[in-house]
Amino acid sequence: MTHPTTQQTSVPAVTPRTVALGVTGSVAAFKAVELARTLLQRGTRVLPVLTRSGARFVAPMTFTALCGERARVDMWDDTFPGELHIELAARADAVLVAPATADFLARIAQGRADDLLAALVLVARGPVLVAPAMHPRMWANPATQRNVRALQHDDRVRFVGPVVGPVANGEVGLGRMAEPSDIVSALDGLLSGRDLQGVRLVVTAGPTVEDLDPVRFLSNRSSGRMGFAIAARAAERGAQVKLITGPVVLPTPTGVERIDVRSALQMQSALHEAMGPGLSSADVLVMSAAVGDYRPSRLHEGKMKRSADALSIELLPNPDLLAGIGAQRASSRPLLVGFAVETGTDDEVVAYARGKLMRKRVDMVVANAASDGFGGETNRATIVEQDREEPLGQMSKLALADRILDRVRERLAAER
Repeated sequence: MTHPTTQQTSVPAVTPRTVALGVTGSVAAFKAVELARTLLQRGTRVLPVLTRSGARFVAPMTFTALCGERARVDMWDDTFPGELHIELAARADAVLVAPATADFLARIAQGRADDLLAALVLVARGPVLVAPAMHPRMWANPATQRNVRALQHDDRVRFVGPVVGPVANGEVGLGRMAEPSDIVSALDGLLSGRDLQGVRLVVTAGPTVEDLDPVRFLSNRSSGRMGFAIAARAAERGAQVKLITGPVVLPTPTGVERIDVRSALQMQSALHEAMGPGLSSADVLVMSAAVGDYRPSRLHEGKMKRSADALSIELLPNPDLLAGIGAQRASSRPLLVGFAVETGTDDEVVAYARGKLMRKRVDMVVANAASDGFGGETNRATIVEQDREEPLGQMSKLALADRILDRVRERLAAER
């Protein structure tokens, strides 16, 4: 009897590259030190560039010592006999600005070049990735949002974050800088050469909702973040993405076609249309939605009234959407990726995922415990395939999305 091999988590090989790291005047500037260290550990050459305000939060000498490259602040640097911003742009494969303040976003949206970093962004020969960091009210301000929209129309500029979380004064909201691991993951996608170019990918996300009456419903705790992360990263890597989502409060990722549904039957209908006749309209399906197993047998037209008596609700089984597609598939396409969110020990969760892999005739199952996956920004999972298991440590959902998509890419390439 053969057993699947267990592969240990390892840092993927990364082609040597050079990144200009811009640091602006935000309290989050201290995270840029960790970001630089992470990039260096991955074999990236880091060229630090600070604004004058950024240099007040973290001393340039810190980056000089860490990166082995002189941290630059002044465009009028007498030690460099030429146009410093042009030279930096020529050396950098990408410009990464983390943190990016509201002021800096405003300046580059206007095409200004009034300091070294802004001038560098203007002449960058590769992509520009910005990680905003500011108070939530600054991020929500209409002026900031106008600048963000203007930059989103620039094909060179991409955003990572901001995210919801505590900011410097202790308030919580949308404005906190994305974590360094997520920023590195987004940068990897920008520099990956769009390795999923042309792949037609369908992703499901979020919970489904089964209505009992006009007030009450049955659902689950899925936030949709995992599916949205997969959709976002797949689009950034060049895939044509359709995202079918249950009710969630999440923005549509850039470049993604979004289809909103409510119930399991509505998701089934949307999937049928997205996959096309004979499943011919998709190369990959990633089924990360937490589809409800049951629905009420009856939808009450009016609100069900409270009484002192016990209440029984008859539930009917919903169709198994992934198993239905697995049974319908006549060849190796589309590649089918399922999720198994379970309770129990790690071994029990993986064993359940392996059973699901066989029963539903799918290619990969991402197994994780409900306590790890639901609600938060991170996840801990094991990718289960017929001949192997790959346990992954705790990581952001964006980083996990990339690991899943890496396996999708490898499997698609093996079929050619």
